[in-house]
Amino acid sequence: MASKAIGIIGGSGVYNIEGIEIIQEHYIETPFGEPSDRIIEAKIDGILFYFLPRHGRNHHVLPHEVNYCANVYALKTMGVEYLISVSAVGSLKEECPPTMMVLPDQFIDWTKGGRRRTFFGEGIVGHVSTACPIETNLQKLLADSCKEAGADHKVGGSYICIEGPQFSSKAESNIYRSFGATVIGMTNVPEAYLAKEAGMAYATLAMVTDYDCWREEEHCSVEEILKVMKTNNQTAQKIIKSALKRLDENRFDFVKENTFAIMTPDDAMNSKQKEICKVLKA
Repeated sequence: MASKAIGIIGGSGVYNIEGIEIIQEHYIETPFGEPSDRIIEAKIDGILFYFLPRHGRNHHVLPHEVNYCANVYALKTMGVEYLISVSAVGSLKEECPPTMMVLPDQFIDWTKGGRRRTFFGEGIVGHVSTACPIETNLQKLLADSCKEAGADHKVGGSYICIEGPQFSSKAESNIYRSFGATVIGMTNVPEAYLAKEAGMAYATLAMVTDYDCWREEEHCSVEEILKVMKTNNQTAQKIIKSALKRLDENRFDFVKENTFAIMTPDDAMNSKQKEICKVLKA
């Protein structure tokens, strides 16, 4: 386990980053089930990090099927304290065109309630604040990396997370726009909130693939999105390389929202519950 380790969760495009060195793969069993895939321990320019493909390396897990608790918990057991999320999104604003990188600072949960969204429960009572779900130091670091990579980007905005796997209807898309949301995706909730419960610094690199379907002339097909994703992945690889270097040189301290989150006393917990809390608060 590395101290203050860096984690990346996202698409399989990370495998194609120039200069990546795969060290080993880790199969992690968690109290919450199996993660999406094995955790990849890798290096770029000598900088160690852990990578987990959110949908599995063969992209076989739908957004609502992702075991978010297992994914975040598994990364935490590897010592990850800084978690960068790389996610494809649709744009809900004219000023955020396809290929732009958006670094949101808020989330809106519009999922249907079928995703396990907490490590707590079943004998453990705990609460964390998600008022500021993004760690601003990590967001700024990603913004600086976007600049270095020459990527068009926007800092701030809200990411609305829908259940999927279907894309929105026009009526839904316009409702989301009325909320003031900037981008729309299917994966960052409950992932971002679980990172808070696990005492991680979390930030999202949201890669815009399309204008959802709110524009009259727009109709986002998978074929069109995949074309843009190819360009986005190439840009994201440059940003990740830069971000790893910056973060390696500045492993900043941050407030862990889970420090006083757990209200159930230790002597009221069994050994399994105590182990879960120990991992989360490490």
